[in-house]
Amino acid sequence: MRHCVNCCIQLLPDDLHQQCFSCRGPYHSHHKCPICKGEKILLRVDSKQMNLLAVLEVRTEHNESWSGFFRFKKGKRWSLVCGLIIMTLVMASYILTGAKHELLLIPSSLRYRSFPNNPALMDDEYLRNLKDFHQPFLVNISYEKYYPNIKLIINSITSKIEFTTRQLPDLEDLEKQELHMFSVIPNKFLPTSKNPCWYEEYTGKNTTDPYMTNLYALYSKHFRSTFDYLRKEFWNHLYHFKEKHYRLRCLPHFYIIGQPKCGTTDLYDRLRLHPDVKFSAIKEPHWWTRKRFGIVRLRDGFRDRSPVEDYLDLFDLAAHEIHKGLRSDSGTEHSKMNNIVIGEASASTMWDNNAWTYFYDNSTDGEPPFLIQDFIHAFEPNAKLIVMLRDPVERLYSDYLYFASSNKSAEDFHEKVAESLQLFENCMLDYSLRACVYNNTLNNAMPVRLQIGLYVVYLLDWLTVFDKEQILILRLEDHASNVKYTMNKVFQFLNLGPLNKKQEALITRSPASNTRRPEDRNLGPMFLLTKKILQDFYEPFNTKLAQVLSDEAFSWKQT
Repeated sequence: MRHCVNCCIQLLPDDLHQQCFSCRGPYHSHHKCPICKGEKILLRVDSKQMNLLAVLEVRTEHNESWSGFFRFKKGKRWSLVCGLIIMTLVMASYILTGAKHELLLIPSSLRYRSFPNNPALMDDEYLRNLKDFHQPFLVNISYEKYYPNIKLIINSITSKIEFTTRQLPDLEDLEKQELHMFSVIPNKFLPTSKNPCWYEEYTGKNTTDPYMTNLYALYSKHFRSTFDYLRKEFWNHLYHFKEKHYRLRCLPHFYIIGQPKCGTTDLYDRLRLHPDVKFSAIKEPHWWTRKRFGIVRLRDGFRDRSPVEDYLDLFDLAAHEIHKGLRSDSGTEHSKMNNIVIGEASASTMWDNNAWTYFYDNSTDGEPPFLIQDFIHAFEPNAKLIVMLRDPVERLYSDYLYFASSNKSAEDFHEKVAESLQLFENCMLDYSLRACVYNNTLNNAMPVRLQIGLYVVYLLDWLTVFDKEQILILRLEDHASNVKYTMNKVFQFLNLGPLNKKQEALITRSPASNTRRPEDRNLGPMFLLTKKILQDFYEPFNTKLAQVLSDEAFSWKQT
C-alpha cells in the first residue's frame, strides 16, 4: 500500500485513510489531503474525539494479546533459520573453491589508471590514495579464468621493453653533487697497498674520541662494541711523523653488490674465513645507497646524513693491520699484511637508487641523472665487483617470505604479484624501462619487489662505467650444488693466496647461511599458476641477461 509521506497515514485507521483521496495512487494532492492542508484530523479514542498528533503520543498498554507475541516469536525464529541456511551456503562455497587451490584474479581498476606525468609528483599522499583506490574484490572465481588478463598485462610490458644506453654524467657534475666526499677521498692512493688506502692528518689529541659522532656507533649496540675496541687502540695505530699524526684510511678493494635473497650472506660468511680477506665492521653498511642520504628505510623518513668519514671508520680494523705491515721492518710481516684485501657486502648496492628524486635534480624523462656506480667508479675505477644471482621467480618468493610481516600464504603472494604487475604496466605506459625500475614511488607502492629481479637492467648500467672483467657474476644454483667450485672462482677473481686443506675445508664444508626459516618452509611453494605468470614476466629479461653474459644458464629455463 502507498502512503502519504507528509501525513504518516500508516498510523490512521482504514476509514480515515479514505480522507486522503490520492494516497493509494501515484498522484498525491496536497490540496485534497487534510493533513497537508493543515487541517486537524479527528478520530475517536475511548468515545472521545482526539487530534491525530495526540494519538501519536499515546503509549501502548501492556495488555496486548499473547497471540501477537507468539506470532512475533515465530517470525523471529524463521528469520534466524533462514540466516543460518544462507551463511552455511556461503561458507560451503568458499571451502569448495579453496579446495581447488585456485586464486581470485579480478582485473583491477589500476589497469587503466595512469601515473602522474612527473614522477616527482608521486608523493606519499598520492601513494596513499592509490592504495585506497585499489581494494581487493573477493569473489569465488577460479584463478585460471583470469590468467589471460594477466597475460595481456605481461605482453603490454614486454612490448615496451627497450634496453637503452644511459648517458654518463661528467666528473664535474658528480663533484657538484658530493662536494664533501670529493674533498675527503684523494685522487691517488698508496702504491704499496692492494687496497685504495691513503694517510690523512689527524688533528685530535690522545684524549679525543674519534668515533663520538659516528652514526653507525650511535644507532646500534653491536656497532658500539666494535668502536669501543677501536677507541682504545686508535692512538697506537697512528703514524707519528715530525710532531704530526696520521691515520690510514681505506676504501674496499671489492664489493659484493647484490642481489637480495640470492645467497650473498652465505658468500660473505665463507669469504671472510679466508685469512687475507677483511670486511667492514658490519656486514651491510648500505652507505652508498641509503645511509649517506640519511635513509634507513624510505617509509620511515630521513635521519641525519651519514658523512663519508662514518663509512671509512668501518674499515679501521683492516686499516690498522695494513698500517702495521706498511710500517714493519720485517719483509715477511710487510708481505703478509700487504696481501690483505678489504671487502664490503651490501646487497642493495647494485639496484637501490631510490633516493635520487629527493637529492638530485629530476630529469625530464624520469630517469636518474646519477647512479651509485658513477660515484664508486669516480673514486675507484679499478674496483672489483661480485654479483650473486638466482632464478628471479624463486628470488621473489623468498623475498616475500622473508620480508612479509603477517598473513603470508601462497594466495596472498599471488594477489600481490598480480597487483605489482598492474602497477608496473601503468608506469611503462608513460615512461621508459629504466625510469620505472628506478622509480622510488612505484617501487614502494608494489606489494612485492618485482624490479629487483630485472638483473640485466642494472647490470647493463654497471657495464657502462666498469669493464666486464671487473664484475664476477655467479648463480646461486651453481653455488648450492658445488660450493668449492664457486669459492675457488671468487678466490681467483680476487687474486687471493692459496689455502691449505684445513682452511679450504673450513670454508667449503661449513653449513649454508641464512637459509629459509622453518615457519616459512611450512607455507609450501607458490602456486604453479603464480610461477607461470612470473616466468612469463621475467623471460625477456633473462634472455637478454644470457646474451650479455654469453651463458644460457642465466636464462633459468631448466630450473
